[in-house]
Amino acid sequence: MNTLAALVPILPLLSFLVIGLNFRRLPKPVTSILACGSVLVSFIFSVVLFFHIKGGNPTVNVTLFEWIPAAATSLGFSFVVDPLSSLMLLIVTGVGFLIHVYSIGYMHDDEGFNRFFSYMNLFVFSMLVLVLGSNYLMMFIGWEGVGLCSYLLIGFWFKNQAYNNAAKKAFIMNRIGDLGFLLGMFILYVQFGSLDYQTVFAKASLLESGNLILTIATMLLFVGAIGKSAQIPLFTWLPDAMAGPTPVSALIHAATMVTAGVYMVARSHALYILAPATMMVIAVIGITTALFAATIAIFQNDIKKVLAYSTVSQLGYMFVGLGMGAFTGAMFHLTTHAFFKALLFLAAGSVIHAMGGEQDIRKMGGLKKALPITWLVFLAGTIAISGIPPFSGFFSKDEILLHAYEQNKVIWVLGILGSLMTAFYMFRLFYLTFAGMFRGTDKQKQHLHESPKSMTIPLIILAVLAVAGGLLNIPAVFGGSSSLNTFLSPIFGSGVEPVGEVSYGTEILLMSIAVIGSLAMIGFAWFRFVKTATIPVTDGIKRPALSNLLYHKYYIDEIYQFLIEKPVLWLSDIMHLFDVYVIDKTVNFVGNATVWLGKQSGFLQTGNIGFYLIAMVLSIVAFLVFGLMI
Repeated sequence: MNTLAALVPILPLLSFLVIGLNFRRLPKPVTSILACGSVLVSFIFSVVLFFHIKGGNPTVNVTLFEWIPAAATSLGFSFVVDPLSSLMLLIVTGVGFLIHVYSIGYMHDDEGFNRFFSYMNLFVFSMLVLVLGSNYLMMFIGWEGVGLCSYLLIGFWFKNQAYNNAAKKAFIMNRIGDLGFLLGMFILYVQFGSLDYQTVFAKASLLESGNLILTIATMLLFVGAIGKSAQIPLFTWLPDAMAGPTPVSALIHAATMVTAGVYMVARSHALYILAPATMMVIAVIGITTALFAATIAIFQNDIKKVLAYSTVSQLGYMFVGLGMGAFTGAMFHLTTHAFFKALLFLAAGSVIHAMGGEQDIRKMGGLKKALPITWLVFLAGTIAISGIPPFSGFFSKDEILLHAYEQNKVIWVLGILGSLMTAFYMFRLFYLTFAGMFRGTDKQKQHLHESPKSMTIPLIILAVLAVAGGLLNIPAVFGGSSSLNTFLSPIFGSGVEPVGEVSYGTEILLMSIAVIGSLAMIGFAWFRFVKTATIPVTDGIKRPALSNLLYHKYYIDEIYQFLIEKPVLWLSDIMHLFDVYVIDKTVNFVGNATVWLGKQSGFLQTGNIGFYLIAMVLSIVAFLVFGLMI
């Protein structure tokens, strides 16, 4: 098992090296086999490890080498496979493999085909290091690795300057969060003398709840999660990241990288349950982000931008679960979200592929007949994210809302409100894309066609997972055994999750409120965009004040530009002038003065011995006089 655990991340790394070093020479079929095959074999090994852990076997620990040996402690380049990391392995390698296969068809005609797959394999390796690492330093290596790959893949089409700007924006905003993560690591090391999970958690358990140092450390770690998982205020990079190819959006910005912050908090649950103030901050930021992003998504017209803000909103729900102590619920929603959001992004890519690159849903419509498979799987994903039973999103979102109801009724009400908005904007997207009459050009209409099998087969598999993923954790009210809770109990323990004090009748009532409300929103979306065939107004036409505010995303980017970007650029201009007119001139003056003094002193070298003797005597006299004076 140790060998399998080591091979899981190593295989994608080897594939990256082979493709990356030979990207100008390898034929596309060879690249496809190497890239997809390495992730497939990693997935098979991950399945074996998962069932090994599920069978009650001990945790698998692998130390490849001692990295930083020290007298007091040592940090190894080591991996740990336990219930939590084994679950993440299945998501990263399983969903990652399907997206790799999809990419073969989507990127087939792109001149950067080999370069794309080398970046994708490097990303999978980095993400696997992040989830497998047995200490915070290993997690940080993967954390920075996925940030680098995100930058490379967002700006993959680097000839477009707008895409380069989006890549730089993502990189910089992630670095802000990463600084918080790094400071949190420093505090943990100073406090506990180690960054190893087990050592840190064991020593932290001896501290009192609410310990100030622990609160500060967990807050700083959460700052890292805010950046990586696109929460307020560091969320604006994610919608812009849609500049990358659609498979990148599915893999990095829906199913894996953006969930790294959720995974980090879940992995560090032993610290967070001792920092209730941090837990409340997480819950408040999570629900605020969920509602904030949902309101923006309602008025977006770019098919990928709607899904991007939906991702931000759903990540907010995961953090609500973490803040409420529902760590299993958050991981459950992370899992189901990986299924249906990867499905929705890839289905959107199929639509864009058929539309010749068009992403504006106002120019679509009536695509059901031309894209029957894409229509069906998109519908499955839309129902799942809307929380309609028995699709997966219903079970995972309900578990988070139930814990919110138990602990904070205000957050529960806001969570329900966000759920209703989710159902509305997702079916708005679905109806405007597939229902009604086609609104594109004749050229686009002639180009419409279903995607190749390399793209549709992964869509179908993800659709099945989006429908049936809820089976992982069916609650007791429906006769289930909450198997995911049982599987993760060795990590989170029986005392971490809130004690269920809600009766089955109350639980059914709460579910009914959410479902009926979502169905009402779906009906309203149907009436507005199918029955009355309302089309969002085109750009340039005046909108009502509120819808204009939401369409422009609360002008957050403009506010950041005014408050941060412009002052920084102004300060850089001032410092440039200071550098040119003060620093440079001072240095140049010293240099010029030295040269001048050298030239002047050269006149003293006359070659006359008598002059030298007189100068020497006068100098001796001067020194004697000076000595007598002092």
